Amino acid sequence: MKFFLFLIALVFNVALIVALNTGFSPIPPLGFFLSPTQGFWQNAENVNDTPDDDISMEGLKSEVSVIYDSALVPHVFAENDHDLYFAQGYVTAKHRLWQMEFQTHFAAGRISEIVGEKALPLDREARRKGMALAAEKGVEMMLSDEKMNEVVNAYSDGINAYISSLSKAELPLEYKLLDYEPEEWKPIKSAFLLKYMANNLSIHNSDFEYTNARKVFGEEVFNFLYPNAHSAVEPIVDKTGKWDFMPDTVATPKVRPFVLEELQKNPFVDEPDIRNGSNNWAVSGSKTKSGNPILCGDPHLGLNLPSIWFAMQLTAPGINVKGATLPGSPNVIIGFNDNVAWSVTNALRDVVDWYKIEYKDADRAAYLMDGEWKATETRIEEIKLKGAPTFYDTLMVTEWGPVMYDASYPAKSDENAYAIRWIAHDPSLEVKTFYLLNRAENYKDYREALKYYDCPAQNFAFASTEGDVAIVVQGKFPVKWKEQGKFLMDGSKSSGKWQEYIPMEQNVFSLNPARGFVSSANQDPVDSTYPYYVYSQSYETYRNRRINYLLDSLQDITVEDMMMMQNDNFNTIASDNLPFMLKQIKDKLSSDEEIEIYNLLASWDYINDIDAVAAAYFEEWYDAIPSLIWDEIRMKKSNLDYPNRFHTMEILRTDTTNQFLDIKSTSEKEDAKAIVNLAFKEGIKNVKEHLSKTGLKTAVWADYKSTSVTHLARLPAFSEEPIMIGGNHNIINATSGTHGASWRIIVELDKAGPIAKGIYPGGQSGNPGSPYYINYISKWASGEYLPFNLIKKDSDLENKLGVLTLDSKN
Repeated sequence: MKFFLFLIALVFNVALIVALNTGFSPIPPLGFFLSPTQGFWQNAENVNDTPDDDISMEGLKSEVSVIYDSALVPHVFAENDHDLYFAQGYVTAKHRLWQMEFQTHFAAGRISEIVGEKALPLDREARRKGMALAAEKGVEMMLSDEKMNEVVNAYSDGINAYISSLSKAELPLEYKLLDYEPEEWKPIKSAFLLKYMANNLSIHNSDFEYTNARKVFGEEVFNFLYPNAHSAVEPIVDKTGKWDFMPDTVATPKVRPFVLEELQKNPFVDEPDIRNGSNNWAVSGSKTKSGNPILCGDPHLGLNLPSIWFAMQLTAPGINVKGATLPGSPNVIIGFNDNVAWSVTNALRDVVDWYKIEYKDADRAAYLMDGEWKATETRIEEIKLKGAPTFYDTLMVTEWGPVMYDASYPAKSDENAYAIRWIAHDPSLEVKTFYLLNRAENYKDYREALKYYDCPAQNFAFASTEGDVAIVVQGKFPVKWKEQGKFLMDGSKSSGKWQEYIPMEQNVFSLNPARGFVSSANQDPVDSTYPYYVYSQSYETYRNRRINYLLDSLQDITVEDMMMMQNDNFNTIASDNLPFMLKQIKDKLSSDEEIEIYNLLASWDYINDIDAVAAAYFEEWYDAIPSLIWDEIRMKKSNLDYPNRFHTMEILRTDTTNQFLDIKSTSEKEDAKAIVNLAFKEGIKNVKEHLSKTGLKTAVWADYKSTSVTHLARLPAFSEEPIMIGGNHNIINATSGTHGASWRIIVELDKAGPIAKGIYPGGQSGNPGSPYYINYISKWASGEYLPFNLIKKDSDLENKLGVLTLDSKN
C-alpha cells in the first residue's frame, strides 16, 4: 500500500514535509500524530475493506440505500429530496471531508487558522477580493428559494451527521498532520465552494497590463500588439449576420473613462492558472453509427489530490442522475440522466473590471464620484492566526465593489487604490441550475435550468434522447461598449458603470446545427456579427480547430471513437508553425548535433505521445521565441503582458521584417530568420539544462514534461508523480505538468438507457491510506475508461463492493 511506502519518511521528516514544502505550518504534536490508538495508523485501509454498514441517525425521514460499485462509486437511492441530499452530504463527507473544508477555508481566507501567519497574505487576498461578500450574497439567494433552502440545508445536515459521528482517531489524516479539527458545516460553506470555482475560472484579466501597454506604445501600436480577434477564429457558434435580435444601444461616453496618466501595478498576488479551460462536444445521431447523439466533456483544471471531482449517482422520485459532483456542493455538476446529458467548458468572457479610486483623505471614509465625495462602506475582516494574535483588516467597499488594493494592503509598493467589479459579487443561484439539470427531460428543460446560471460563465453542451444537440454560452454578461473593461477605468466617473445585462435569451446558442455537432474549447464564442461586444484576452486558438476538424471528418461515430478523440495528442501549434521554423534554419545548421535535431523534428508527425523526443525539442524552441521578439516589453520596468502566442507566431510567419523582430540590445537588425535561429540554439541549450538538472538521459516527452497530481496542501508524500502521459496545453489531451483533464465523460443517449464511460486522475477516497486514493490514475493516463452507467436499486452488480444503509432514528 502506497501509504506505508512513505511511512518512515513521513514520521521522521514530518517537519520538513509540512514546514518546508507548504511553507506554512509548524510541527504538529507528534505524540498525537504517532499515537497507535488515535494517530495516522488509524487511517490505513485495506483493499478488502467493504462499506457494508447499517447506521441509524437523526435527520432522515426514510431509509436510504447507498450501493458502492468496485470503484467505490456510491449510488444513492432515497425516497424523497430531503433524504437524497442529506445522504449526498453524508457520503461525500465520509470520503472527502478534509478536502471540502480546506477548499472552503481557502475561498473564505481562513488558511491562517490552520497553518499560521505565513498564510496571511493569501487570506488577505481572498478577503480583499470580496470572496466573503460574494458567498454571503450567494447563500442569501439559496436560502430565499424554498426548494434550494431545503436542498442546501439537508446537504449540510448530512455533512454534520458524519462529522458528529467521528472520534478523534477517525479524523482524516490531514487534520492530524496539521493539528486541527473539522467544524460545523453551514450552507455558506457550499456558497464559498461555488465562489472558489468562480475565482478559478472567471477572475483572470489583463486590465492593468493593457493599460500600461497602451500608455507605453500608444493606441495604434497597442491595437496591433493586442488585437480583439485573430485570423484563425472558429467560433463556438457561427451565425454570420443571422442574429434575429438587436440590442438596446449602449452609448460610448464622449470621454471614455480609461486611466492612462501613469503606469499601474497589478494588485493580484497570484492569479488563477490561465490554462483553466476544457473541451466539450455533442454529436448528432446523423453522424453516429447507432443513430444516437453522443456527448463528451473533459474540464481542464489543476491536477490535485484529493481529486476535484467525486463521482456519484443520485436517485429519488423525479431524479435519476449520475456524474461528477463537487465535494461541498449538492447535485451533479457534469453528468447525465435517463433523458439528457451535459458538460461545460469555461467561457472566458471578461466579467472583471477595475476602477482607480480617489479617496478624500487617509481615513478612506469617502471617495470621489462625479465631483462629489461618496461614503465608503467599512467592513472589518477578522483573520485568526494559528499561534499568533488575530489580525484585523479594514476593507473599504465602494459602489464598484471592494477596494482590493490600497496603501493599507502592502503586497505591492503602490499608493493608489483600486476597486474590483466582478460579476461573482452579484447574488446568483447556480445551485438551482444543477438541481433542474439533474431532472431535465428535454431541450426545453435544459434552457429553463440555465436561466439561473450566472458565474463563472460556461459553455453548456447538451444532448438528449429526443435527438437534440445544443450549446449555450451561459452567464450573466454586462452590455459593454467596445473596449469597456479592457483597460483600468476611472472610478471617479459613473459613466464607467455597467448599464445593463444581455438578456438570457440573447446569449450565444446553437440548436441542431447543419454540420451535425456542437463543440467548444474556450475559443471565441461568436464572430464579429454578434450584436454585442465580446472580448477576452485568453481565447483558445488551437484545440478548437483540431476538435472541429476531427468531428467534421468522422462518420459512423462510436463511443470508442470519442474515447480516442479525448486522448488525441496531435499538436496543432507544431503543425501550424514547425514547417516555417524548419525552413528558417535549414541553411544555418552549424553542428552535427543541430543537424540531428533538425532531422528529428523534420520527421516528426506532430504528435505529443509519451515517447516523442521531438516534442520536447519543439516545445523548448517554440517557448524561446516570445522573449526574443518582445524584448521591448521584457526590458520595460513596468507591468506588461506579452501579446497572445498565436498572434506572436502569426507576426513571425507573415510579417518577417516587422520592427519588433529586431532585438534592440544587439548591433544587428534581426528578422524572422534570425529570431528563429537564435531560438533554436536557445531551445537546444534549455533541453540540455533540463536533462542535466533532472538526471534524464533522453528528452522522452512524458519524462520531460513530468506530469504530477499534487496534494492540495502540497504534501509530496500524498502526491503522485511522475505520470507517464502524452499531450500538452493547446492539445485535445491538454495534460501538462500539473494541469489537464480533471474528468472525462462520454455518454451515448440511447432511449433504452444511456451508455456512459468516465474516468478522472485520482480516486474516490480522499484518504492517502486508502487503495481508492489514486487507483484511477494509471487508467486515466493510458486513455482507459470505467463503465459509468446508471444502475437500479435492485441491480445484482457483479462488481458491488457493498451497501451502506442509512436509517432514521425518528
